[in-house]
Amino acid sequence: MNICVYCSSSEAIDPSYLELAAAVGAALARRGHGLVSGGGSISCMGAVARAARAGAARTIGVIPRALSALEITDGDADELIVTETMRERKRLLEIRSDAFLALPGGLGTLEELLEMWVGRVLGMHAKPVVVLDPDGLFAHLRAQVDELVRRGFVRPAARNALGWANTVEAALDLLEAGVPQSRAAASPIAGAT
Repeated sequence: MNICVYCSSSEAIDPSYLELAAAVGAALARRGHGLVSGGGSISCMGAVARAARAGAARTIGVIPRALSALEITDGDADELIVTETMRERKRLLEIRSDAFLALPGGLGTLEELLEMWVGRVLGMHAKPVVVLDPDGLFAHLRAQVDELVRRGFVRPAARNALGWANTVEAALDLLEAGVPQSRAAASPIAGAT
């Protein structure tokens, strides 16, 4: 599979997130998958791509021209696509990917995650979407979605269309299975399921 990894390009984050990204890249390679990413070479984007390539995985980067200087384009990508717009970038990330994995990240990561999740819920694609959240960064997001379900704004089936994992291996298992984990799995916030 070609797995799209959404992750941070911030250089202000804790180094543990870079280690997580590198572990994801190494695991993708070990399991025989390719990487599709945002085409940057800094922070988590760079760490996941370098680790994937070090394990002989094929890497595809897609970056808008306007961000190429900010995110320092990954010139070592096996295939680098420079787009004119963010919309074109996101379209190509979706087309070139068989599954989507969100690592801890900021607004861009959240926006991309929500778009792919909603697309799956609406039947616009059937590709698995998983969040890897080892330290509970997205626990409040998960709890917010649970509250939206409780109040009737979101159907339980829509909530359950997104998989959650605490480890790299569990995240890749979910992606390879093509289905999210059961809601019985522990949530980082007590009572949030």
